[in-house]
Amino acid sequence: MTDTATVAVTDQSFTEEVLGSDKPVLVDFWAEWCGPCRALGPVIETLSKDYAGRATVAKVDVDANQNVAMQFGIRSIPTVMLFHKGAVVDTFVGVRPQSDYAASLDKLVA
Repeated sequence: MTDTATVAVTDQSFTEEVLGSDKPVLVDFWAEWCGPCRALGPVIETLSKDYAGRATVAKVDVDANQNVAMQFGIRSIPTVMLFHKGAVVDTFVGVRPQSDYAASLDKLVA
């Protein structure tokens, strides 16, 4: 059992867990073979702990869940999208500082 606070979301669970969430959801679109994605991993884990109870932090493996990746036009990974009330409110492509993601989340949870 890993000590992860992030939620693994699939093509099948995306609508319910992300679009249907009553809390903001930060979604990391990533792949196992992607070096920058692995570098971003600890930042995503920290955010999931920092915002526990106020926002959901999820990960979508784009290799295993291509429908969701196509639906949102993911062409480059890592891509992190912030959803609120079923809509995309922010998108980050590439590795960004933790403060960028936190500032975006703070607008919705503060």
